[in-house]
Amino acid sequence: MLLQLLAAAGDHLHFADLGLDPVAINLGFFQIKWYSLAYIAGILIGWWYLLKLLAQPGAPMARRHADDLVFYATLGIILGGRLGYVLFYAPNMIWESPLQIVRLWDGGMSFHGGVIGTTIAIILLARRHKLDWLRIHDYVACVAPFGLFFGRLANFVNGELWGKPANVPWAIVFRNTVQTGLPEPARHPSQLYEAGLEGILLFVVLWFFFWRTDSRYQPGKLVGIFVLGYGLCRFFVEFFREPDAQLVWLVDATGLHMGQWLCIPMIIGGGWLVATAKRRRQRVEPIAGSESVA
Repeated sequence: MLLQLLAAAGDHLHFADLGLDPVAINLGFFQIKWYSLAYIAGILIGWWYLLKLLAQPGAPMARRHADDLVFYATLGIILGGRLGYVLFYAPNMIWESPLQIVRLWDGGMSFHGGVIGTTIAIILLARRHKLDWLRIHDYVACVAPFGLFFGRLANFVNGELWGKPANVPWAIVFRNTVQTGLPEPARHPSQLYEAGLEGILLFVVLWFFFWRTDSRYQPGKLVGIFVLGYGLCRFFVEFFREPDAQLVWLVDATGLHMGQWLCIPMIIGGGWLVATAKRRRQRVEPIAGSESVA
């Protein structure tokens, strides 16, 4: 096994040779990391694209609502993502080092927690302005792949969340993936798999259904496609991803990663939203503009 690992690693690209640094800007007393820039880029580009979607007939909210939504959604992403990570992946943090929960700069965010946080934020915004929260969620779902794409690229730059050992030509030797003294095996760049599937592919699918079909007039269909699509993509990629060290016991006991277990309700819920979307079709009275769309 030792010789096999050495042979596999020797023929593959080493992460250290890529010259990637988690820190984008280093002023000595102040650092800006690529992970932070990924969040900012995802939010800003998503905001820009959301305004493009809202300019189409039958929009569920106006520009002023979208501006508020950015604030609400950002809080939902950060708070939900962090609390989700603690509850799903590191519950021991609650009683062992509760102060570490607020140390966001140390890393540790859960997408599934971010989805829950964003959903709560959308519901609160909709109730405040008396809007249809499910239709707003449809539009937000169309912009979510931007954040997923940049986030997974940041994971790759950080050299974290790597995949399982592999001998495929594109496998990469990441740093500090095994115990000291053992050779580093080449691994699947699962971060890039997720960037391609959850980011690019999911965006293209949602783009098609928004711009080329009447899905936006069926409340819940677009968010259902997003939730279902993400669940399927993430469930698939987890087979190539190394499980979190503290959750290896779950894989040994069930054969599935924590990420896969969290995706199962997403697949079921997303499928239900898509299947029942037509019955929720209604005459849409736009919040901005004058055109009524059946």
